[in-house]
Amino acid sequence: MNAVLNTATAARAVRLHEKVAQLDALKLDIAAQPEPAARPGFAVVRVGAAAVNPSDVKASLGLMPQAVWPRTPGRDFAGVVVAGPTSWVGREVYGSGGDIGITRDGSHARFLLLPVAALRDRPRSISMDEAGAVGVPFVTAYEGFRRSGMPGAGQTVLVLGANGKVGQAAVQLAAQGGARVIAVQRRAGPFEGFACGPVEGIDAGAGDVAAQVRELTGGRGADIVYNTVGSAYFEAGNKAMAKGATQIFIATHDRAVPFDIFAFYRGMHTYVGIDSLALDCEAATAQLDAMREGFERGTLKPFPVARAFTLDEAADAYRLVLSGSTDRVVLRP
Repeated sequence: MNAVLNTATAARAVRLHEKVAQLDALKLDIAAQPEPAARPGFAVVRVGAAAVNPSDVKASLGLMPQAVWPRTPGRDFAGVVVAGPTSWVGREVYGSGGDIGITRDGSHARFLLLPVAALRDRPRSISMDEAGAVGVPFVTAYEGFRRSGMPGAGQTVLVLGANGKVGQAAVQLAAQGGARVIAVQRRAGPFEGFACGPVEGIDAGAGDVAAQVRELTGGRGADIVYNTVGSAYFEAGNKAMAKGATQIFIATHDRAVPFDIFAFYRGMHTYVGIDSLALDCEAATAQLDAMREGFERGTLKPFPVARAFTLDEAADAYRLVLSGSTDRVVLRP
């Protein structure tokens, strides 16, 4: 049985109508949005907070080939169920998905229509803004470890690009698992993100990264290398891998890189590629379920939300994110 929570307010959504070559040419149409009907098996969420991820902006520029037009962008969300099964109406929920805002209308809107199977209660230990911004980074980081074997005690995890949001989430997950964590970042000094265990920092500008990792590990290297950058760290990541190690890739700048097949098979290495867009909203929900206990007990921490924008300010939020800002940014529709 479906129910409806009264939401008598003007609703709007960001709309994209065509691909453009650069952000300055991007036209974000802030259009009126009729409230979607909650057909069987679906629910309507009134969005309270929705992260602006780099992938949201890139998809808006036509850099994601699977993206449909026109559409509303936005992959992450937190809000309140206002229509759908009676058992869900009025509950605060959160989630993410590689289909949301890419192949279906997304969260940069007042209302979001989703399968009921993609709904989960917002962890009470994190705020609405924080819940609307954990999705893409944590789901991506978790999927990498799920595919390569979750880190545990006795292992060394090297995170390349640890200053980025996926890198920070990977550090947290590795520390939660009890692994020794080495974080490579673009600055000197200790790792600046949260982790429930010790993290050893390496400054990427202070010399040979792989040599520093070998020195820290007594020549052995890392069991898991989480490469969040790709080509820029490809050689260093390979040279830092222990015998039988795995390297995880989620992004790159250059598509082609020199590859030493001899070192690869003699090292008994494994490469794991992660495309978070391949995880739809139901698959991403399974990852969030796996991390829920960590958020509840505080061994995982959401990113502080530095700035919140209205829908009318969406273009400013997109520009800030595409400029390389490390701040976590949300829209409040």
